[in-house]
Amino acid sequence: MDLVRPLALAGIPCAVVARRDDPAAFSRHVLTRIERLDAWTEQSAQVAELVRFGRDQHEPPVLCYGGDAELLIVSERREALASAFRFVVPDAGLVQDLVRKDRFAELARRLELPVPASIRLAPRDGPPPPTLPLPAMIKPITRQDAAWAHAAGRAKAVRVDTEAELCRLWPRLAAAGGDVVAQELIEGPETRIESYHAYIDAAGAVAGEFTGRKLRTLPPDFGHSTALTTTDAPDVADLGRSVARRLGLTGLLKADFKRTARGELRLLEVNPRFSLWHHVGAVAGVNLPALVYADLTGTPRPGAATARPGVTWISPWQDFQASRAAGVSPVRWLTWLARCPARSILAWDDPMPFLRGRIWRRVVRELR
Repeated sequence: MDLVRPLALAGIPCAVVARRDDPAAFSRHVLTRIERLDAWTEQSAQVAELVRFGRDQHEPPVLCYGGDAELLIVSERREALASAFRFVVPDAGLVQDLVRKDRFAELARRLELPVPASIRLAPRDGPPPPTLPLPAMIKPITRQDAAWAHAAGRAKAVRVDTEAELCRLWPRLAAAGGDVVAQELIEGPETRIESYHAYIDAAGAVAGEFTGRKLRTLPPDFGHSTALTTTDAPDVADLGRSVARRLGLTGLLKADFKRTARGELRLLEVNPRFSLWHHVGAVAGVNLPALVYADLTGTPRPGAATARPGVTWISPWQDFQASRAAGVSPVRWLTWLARCPARSILAWDDPMPFLRGRIWRRVVRELR
């Protein structure tokens, strides 16, 4: 829904790749649904479904993708998809360099990007290394949530402060499968994570951009975003543009930084795809999906604008839990929710994703 909303704000109708009970399938802005398959294990079948749909349209639709697995599908199957769709995606080698955390660390070192030091580990091949610098943050090479949950639950990464903690964690890492990256820990809360978002056109010009900052995550440490805000951060924008130039990247860009206690920005990752941030960006005045759509269809771009700072986004169901963990009272949280202009799934002018996709689905589950 956080990709449907910015397109809807630009008057662009959608077809969604979603399961039957997904909230987006019930949106009034969605014309039809394409069955969603597992993006990691059923790529060929998913591409076949997409191509069948695209070729049935009177002109090639614009293809948007919002996760690492979906990005890899578009990148690796670009020739097959290009027969039925229009889309933007970076060079296949660069996509692999950005998605895989170990390859990104090596690329960043070559380009002298301000990234934390990191090392690749193979938990299945033996005991933990005795000389690993601690404290460290450990995260998977690629973000496959189902497998990673064996080691970290709902968190994106795990903090390790001592050798004893690493030894206790090691069997869970081995059970999760796959190698991991141990990264230098940058102290401080998730609210110090700031990001740069941009669409860079085929000529290398920045067609639209904005900056933002996390407000809350679930879980509180290394969690998924539940509340965000746009910002006016010139140093984040300057460094984000510099990262894009050094990478030679065109298309979409999301660069995540963490601000140190001394105010320095350290680059955590770069994602060349659509994201939930595009919802709040569009409400703030910079609609990146609409800019991509205009360029791919040859229609006029939306008027150039600067994103308003202080525009907030919330994932209500998850953020209620995150706010309680942060000590926010329910009354204060409800007041904040009522004033928040960008809400994931919950929209007064499009209520069915929330009522049928969330509430009714939970009712049916409880009845069963």
